[in-house]
Amino acid sequence: MRLIDSHAHLDDRAYNADRAAVIARAFAEGIGIVTIGSDLRSSRDSVRLAERHRRIWATVGAHPHGAKSADARTLAEFEGLAKRDAVVAIGEIGLDYYRDLSPRDVQRRVFAQQLALARRVELPVCLHNRDSTEDLLSILRDAGDGHRGVVHSFLGDAHLAQEFLDLGLHLGIGGPVTFAKNDALREVVRQIPMDRLLVETDCPYLTPVPYRGRRNEPANVAYVAEQIANLRGIGIEVVAERTRENAVRLFDLST
Repeated sequence: MRLIDSHAHLDDRAYNADRAAVIARAFAEGIGIVTIGSDLRSSRDSVRLAERHRRIWATVGAHPHGAKSADARTLAEFEGLAKRDAVVAIGEIGLDYYRDLSPRDVQRRVFAQQLALARRVELPVCLHNRDSTEDLLSILRDAGDGHRGVVHSFLGDAHLAQEFLDLGLHLGIGGPVTFAKNDALREVVRQIPMDRLLVETDCPYLTPVPYRGRRNEPANVAYVAEQIANLRGIGIEVVAERTRENAVRLFDLST
């Protein structure tokens, strides 16, 4: 079995004491990792990490929380980083109206700018959406047709899933699919076309059952794949193969 964790934050300080061991555990299980940039520092760190490991790839971008700090120089550096071989997407980008750590108008502007950047450098996007669906969909539609990317940590209903699928996007499924109260998400996972499904951890966050409450790590993506296999009545090997193929195709990974 070989899985790809399509959304991890390996640069996070939660791994400062044992990052090498966390990576080694993932590699021992045959797991590749897309490590996500969320601001300029984490984007630089993610690229450096990816350039040291053959089975790690990086994204670069400004998370909506830090949109207020994403000035023209920042966006220009993202564009330069995006041309490195280890970089496979622009992200984590999007909108977050739950915490509102950046003004909403600034979030919208920076999101649209980064969508345009992704088109210029011909890379897919990793999308963040929290309590901001209407504006997120509006900006995506205004940006044009033919989006390539993934809605990270998808938690919506079947109707919203179809709206994103209709835009050409993939859906990233993580630890919440294993949580007891997420029956609606599990029903969506039963219905998602297998060629539009990715698995992720969002580590060090959203740890799946049976380790919920502890620090998450890429090796735990196997529990997400196992839950999906159970929900769809297929073998975990099938989930691993199909989601791996989806990640390789979407991100144009060299494996």
